[in-house]
Amino acid sequence: MAVDKTLSYYIHCFSNLHRDHSFGGAPHKPVLLLSVIENIEQGHINNEKIYITPDLVASFKSNWSTFVVTKHTMKFSMPFFYMKSEPFWSLIPKQGYDLIVKTKYSLESFSNLNNAIDYASIDAELFYYLFQKESRDLLRITLLNKYFPDTKSNKQVGAGYISEITSDILEENSDTYRQKLTEMEQKLEQDAYTEEIFMRGSIFKRVIPKIYNNTCCITGLNISATFTISMVDACHIIPFSESHDDTITNGLALSPNMHRAFDRGLITIDENYKVVVSERFREETISPYSIKQFSGKQILLPTEPCFYPNPENLSRHQKEIFNH
Repeated sequence: MAVDKTLSYYIHCFSNLHRDHSFGGAPHKPVLLLSVIENIEQGHINNEKIYITPDLVASFKSNWSTFVVTKHTMKFSMPFFYMKSEPFWSLIPKQGYDLIVKTKYSLESFSNLNNAIDYASIDAELFYYLFQKESRDLLRITLLNKYFPDTKSNKQVGAGYISEITSDILEENSDTYRQKLTEMEQKLEQDAYTEEIFMRGSIFKRVIPKIYNNTCCITGLNISATFTISMVDACHIIPFSESHDDTITNGLALSPNMHRAFDRGLITIDENYKVVVSERFREETISPYSIKQFSGKQILLPTEPCFYPNPENLSRHQKEIFNH
């Protein structure tokens, strides 16, 4: 018999989540659902696909800090994965990970989850109810009354995660930023540190194109769209794996082909912010998309000089990555 997925059905689902009962009941799933509701309300989620984004992770951290007072460990990956036991939540794997999701293999770690899962899909009916203010508020109240009766009236704390990280990226120098990450790595558990790096890397990818007016600094490509799709990448001058530096001066806004060429050492930027093209590759045909046409061109720079690419990073790229 088909289930009639009315609002009452989802209220029942939200009131009867499958949870571990230690310390009075695990709060992870309710916190994640509150965070999904918040992201729909704020316009970060606009369909049934629930992606792992810095906004969702930040909401999870904020809601956890606000409502959870038990001894449970805050861990975003756990409810995102185990919510698959609820009838309204399905995990959609990335290519090659289908069998992992279908088996009992654990994806509790953030890195494993992010590597294997493309997104979670909720029922179309549930998204409809969450998109409507009246039913959304009712479902939120259901979660708060059921799982957080003693803390539901708390004012939200820790809601500035995104703005704090953005300020670090925009305002801190490279040495201070690296030192902060070193201290976090020593203080946090591995999974929490991985979440932090994910959030910072994701915000770096948002901030750099904005600083360059969503324009490739070499080709001038600028495409604005109403969708959450960008044709301009945020490129680390020195890879994060080597620099541990997400600050604005270690970034360039590049179109995907220029990004790949820069990362592979086919091009670099000199001390005068001009493009230098390697002589160690050939372009077989003349094309409007050729790389060598940009040789000697000065890149487009941010409006604020304090956001210009760090000359030391550019020099290091020339010496260590560029194929002369």
